[in-house]
Amino acid sequence: MNSSGTTAGLELVDVRAPGCSPADLAGAMSAEQAADLARILKALADPARLRVLALVAGNEGREVCVCDLTEPLGLSQPTVSHHLKVLVDAGFLTRDKRGVWAYFSLVPGALDAVATALPGARSTVDLS
Repeated sequence: MNSSGTTAGLELVDVRAPGCSPADLAGAMSAEQAADLARILKALADPARLRVLALVAGNEGREVCVCDLTEPLGLSQPTVSHHLKVLVDAGFLTRDKRGVWAYFSLVPGALDAVATALPGARSTVDLS
């Protein structure tokens, strides 16, 4: 760059808005934290899994058997089992196998952790 602000015949232009200064991004999440959160959000990004969570959470703290979920969801037992596995792997549900049946319950605080993962974010969806 020479004294006139050009480099090899190209003029460098500041494209920032007047008065723009770098933001304080000290609270930004790391790449690893973002990857973990993305994996968790992918588990939630399915209508059937959201319905599973709502059914389990609405069961007032009691465990729910996989056999109790097929009818309300309108899905086959293998499909429901797949969705349950995804939710267990993501840390939203716990699984307790008893004989041939598996029972699932909500992990306390798991949904709260997602809600607080993005500081300053506000929900625009009314879930009531």
